[in-house]
Amino acid sequence: MADARTASRLLPATLTRGRWLSTIAALTGVSLVTLLICLQIGLERIGLADLMAMVMRLVRQEAAPDGAATAQLIVVHIRLPRILLGFLVGGCLAAVGVGLQALLRNPLADPYVLGISSGASVGAAIAVVLHLVPAVVPVCAFGGGLLVLLVLYRLAVSCGPLAVHTLLLGGVIVSALCSALIMFVTSLVDPARAFQIIAWLMGTLSAPDYATMGWLALCLALGLGLLFRHAHALNLLTTGEESARSMGVDVERVKRQVFVVTALLVGVVVSVSGLIGFVGMVVPHAVRMVVGADHRLLLPAAGLVGGALLVVADTVARVILLPAELPVGIVTALIGAPVFLYLLMTRKGGLA
Repeated sequence: MADARTASRLLPATLTRGRWLSTIAALTGVSLVTLLICLQIGLERIGLADLMAMVMRLVRQEAAPDGAATAQLIVVHIRLPRILLGFLVGGCLAAVGVGLQALLRNPLADPYVLGISSGASVGAAIAVVLHLVPAVVPVCAFGGGLLVLLVLYRLAVSCGPLAVHTLLLGGVIVSALCSALIMFVTSLVDPARAFQIIAWLMGTLSAPDYATMGWLALCLALGLGLLFRHAHALNLLTTGEESARSMGVDVERVKRQVFVVTALLVGVVVSVSGLIGFVGMVVPHAVRMVVGADHRLLLPAAGLVGGALLVVADTVARVILLPAELPVGIVTALIGAPVFLYLLMTRKGGLA
């Protein structure tokens, strides 16, 4: 049986190399400008000229003068790592949303539909209740998400080939169970720790150190690379499993691999950012309306747009109630819900 890449060549090619390059180059440029603007915004406004001076000092390995030392500390150790984290998380959520919507052929599918994020939330809540050090909380969150993944996978393959509907139904049930466990755990702790759990559940971004950022970027790059390898097969799967099989796609193998990769990516993202909704649901729809449904372009384009969108949302969360901060999950929900309703009402035939 030919592999997915061979099979995809049987389809008419509508995406040219020039269109792919121009689209990705334009979105990369917009993303870089967005990150540069957001880097200047905060409690202390830092202008573009000051940023350029910081870059030159860092390149020359010169010490910052007294008047610029504080601003350089803020940019290098607080804003920049937080912005990079937001871009990685948002891009990953959007790309995973594209993959799940194609895999499940469900326009409402997003990274949380399988219950992985709920499992990660239970792990984080238990870590807080057990008074573990904050650095261990992401590890426990990842463990919770991974446990849910294993349970769902075992459930879905228990009766033969990987069953998508069983997977969806299992995800809904597991999410409900995890929500009940979180409420139970929250009711057992003192108000301060309950607030800590609730704040994490609302989604938040904090500046990691650069070593942690490097490991996180490497993990997400590997996962996204594996997901992009299946772009051709996802194109064929959107036409139906039987149609994809007839063109040589090993449907069960593709479903299994995409499911595992997306679930692991969601577990990693949730372990460092908490629950951030709507990015994985709304961004794929919006980007698909502009660049089309070819996953060879849609996946990287949605990743760039999702990353830039979350950076903007986090900047709004940082400055809208200065000196206090809002959880970024609240901002994405306030932006994402109206946008999704607008898309739902204006698109003839729904979003399918």
